This record gives sequence, structure tokens and C-alpha cells, in this order.
Amino acid sequence: MCKPVESPVATLVPLRTSAQPLAPEADPAAVAATVGDCALTYAELDRWSNRMARMLLNLGARPGTRVAIAGLPQLESIVARAAITKTGATAVPFTTEITASRVDFGITIKDERDAFGDTARWLVLDERSTLVQYLTGSDAPLSAAELHMARMAS
Repeated sequence: MCKPVESPVATLVPLRTSAQPLAPEADPAAVAATVGDCALTYAELDRWSNRMARMLLNLGARPGTRVAIAGLPQLESIVARAAITKTGATAVPFTTEITASRVDFGITIKDERDAFGDTARWLVLDERSTLVQYLTGSDAPLSAAELHMARMAS
């Protein structure tokens, strides 16, 4: 779980372009992101985004895939962007119906899902089946074999 912090300022982590662990030169216990009263360390962000990246690979994320991020709270958005980057896909903000026709799938939450229509498949983070898959999935770094298999499946 994230650790409470005093500052209400959100700090974002720069996006990366590979499946390597986040900021390998950084102290894993250092704070990677803060949102409201919650701090997420580099180690936590790496583990959380590894789990989500595996879910995205199962949905078909790979280089060239466009994944919309829509209506997510800030912390989940940070994790989603890191996970998308690990798969080689491209994160895009969901702004209009035009965006929906130009994405392969999206990530959102239940309260926001109905606002986005059915033009794209959606990974709904707070649905029970998604939570079970997320909480039971591996948080180990993505292997080259996993990424290769995902690319070959396309």
C-alpha cells in the first residue's frame, strides 16, 4: 500500500521506453510519485506496473497498440502509464469519440466506464474480475520471453 505523506502535491514519474525496472539507478525505497496523502516508492510502482503490464499484454498490448487512459485517479494513471510503456504500447488520453475510434483498448474505472461508449474494449480496474487478476498476478519484471510472445501473437 502507499504511504501517507504530508504534501497534497502530485509528482509524476517520467515515462520510460523499455521493460526495464523503473529508475534502476534510484533507491527502490525512494518516493517515485505522490498523490494527495499517498506516496508510492519506485519499488511499489515497478511491482504494480508489472502486474498491470501483464494484464495489458493479455489484452493485446504491444508496440503499435494505442491504449486510452480515461477517468482514472492520478495514482492509477501513473501506474497505467508505466505499465503501458513496459508493453511497448502508446498511452493516449481519451478526450472524445474520435479518440475511441483510434485506440485499441482503454483503461478506466466503473464510475467512468459508461461515459466512453462501446467503441473500444475497456480494462475496468475496479471490477472484481480485474482486481482478482491484478492481485494474483506476478509482480516480477516482464521477461524478454513474455514480451516476445506478446509481439508474436499480434
